[in-house]
Amino acid sequence: MGLLQTAKQWARALKRDVLVVYLAARDPRNPWALRLLALAVAAYALSPIDLVPDFIPVLGYLDDLLIVPLGLALVLRLLPPPVLLAAAIIIMLWVLLAVLLFAWWRGR
Repeated sequence: MGLLQTAKQWARALKRDVLVVYLAARDPRNPWALRLLALAVAAYALSPIDLVPDFIPVLGYLDDLLIVPLGLALVLRLLPPPVLLAAAIIIMLWVLLAVLLFAWWRGR
């Protein structure tokens, strides 16, 4: 059960990072090269099309396990701290709104 929980936490963190990278790609304060890289990483992470198809044993999932996290790490490392902070605040507000909406819906 520990491995499954770890994988779920990693997947949640990966989704959060993809959202941060997508928001960074849209922020005009970032240099155009970083915005282009961020957009490419976010598009690849969210795209159903892979460089190596998933039906190929081992190699099919290797690109998802290497390319996406490495691309996300590169973009997050290159982001200026104010932009990263702004993206984190926006994501926290969205999560808070989702929790409040769920609590309201659940209480009805």
